[in-house]
Amino acid sequence: MSQTDSTSTASAPHGASARRGPFRVGERVQLTDERGRMNTITLTPGTAYHTHKGFLNHDALIGAAEGSMVENNVGQHYQALRPLLSDFVLSMPRGAAVVYPKDAGQIITMGDIYPGARVVEAGVGSGALSISLLRAVGDGGYLHSFERREEFADIARGNVETIFEGPHPAWKITLGDFQDAVVEQEEPGSIDRVVLDMLAPWECIEAVATVLAPGGVWVNYVATVTQLSRTAEAIRADGRFTEPDAWESMVRGWHLEGLAVRPDHRMVAHTGFLMVTRRLADGVTGLNLKKKAKAEFSAEDLSAWTPEAVGERAVSDRKLRRAARDAASTIQTRRTQGKNTDTVEAIETSGH
Repeated sequence: MSQTDSTSTASAPHGASARRGPFRVGERVQLTDERGRMNTITLTPGTAYHTHKGFLNHDALIGAAEGSMVENNVGQHYQALRPLLSDFVLSMPRGAAVVYPKDAGQIITMGDIYPGARVVEAGVGSGALSISLLRAVGDGGYLHSFERREEFADIARGNVETIFEGPHPAWKITLGDFQDAVVEQEEPGSIDRVVLDMLAPWECIEAVATVLAPGGVWVNYVATVTQLSRTAEAIRADGRFTEPDAWESMVRGWHLEGLAVRPDHRMVAHTGFLMVTRRLADGVTGLNLKKKAKAEFSAEDLSAWTPEAVGERAVSDRKLRRAARDAASTIQTRRTQGKNTDTVEAIETSGH
């Protein structure tokens, strides 16, 4: 390796080296068979990937170039590639529903998350959005994530450290309620962007207004129309933010085969609503835009914000513990196998 290459590698953003070079022990690899079916495995020496059509030794992939074509013991061919972020998010251990890639991409763009930005988010869930936010702010940025449940925090930590090959220098995670903890740990007006994925974001208006800098962007991700309406009306009534914009996105793939080009029969439709608003300067009141009607909420409406009421599936403690163990074991395997590989290389280099 030349001096220029060494300098480039040393100064590369955190986790970038994990995306280059041959496959390594402990790495996740996506295998695609001859029928287009995909499976993700974690490379472990001496083990094999088994299907009803034979087995493929992991050793055949360790050290191979990305994009290799490998063959199992009965001649079945597999295409081997590193999972993209979108693939990783949909296959990683999880305890809560993840923010889909189509929504994460829009949060980054419409929320104007830039390198070096200071961002806070809540809740963390399984860490899918945290990974996208960390990639956007970079090593020189700052992401402070707040999560109420320790099990979710453990799962998120394992997934983040897996994809970045260790702790990310820009990331901090805190257990606790966002509206209380964020004002205790962040200076007023010190945050550039706030991203909330929670049941009742309107309860956090005071906290957001306190820590968000003038001109800063507040992004909300909610699942239902009633949550969307309640949040929008609360933001308007507060007066310290711009008129909120809201939308949803749907992704429909296309079937491409010769002249048989048509939309797929399935699509990724509604996953959640996104809403964006911006913090005004202190002492400024937002524009009083004329509205035809004002939404009213009954006492029953305001007391109905539970996970079950908005359609979230309950996650058992057993499932959460298993997901946390899976996330932690992946990064631990990577670290252990990496150390073993370094030891072998050192012995070989010394000539012993």
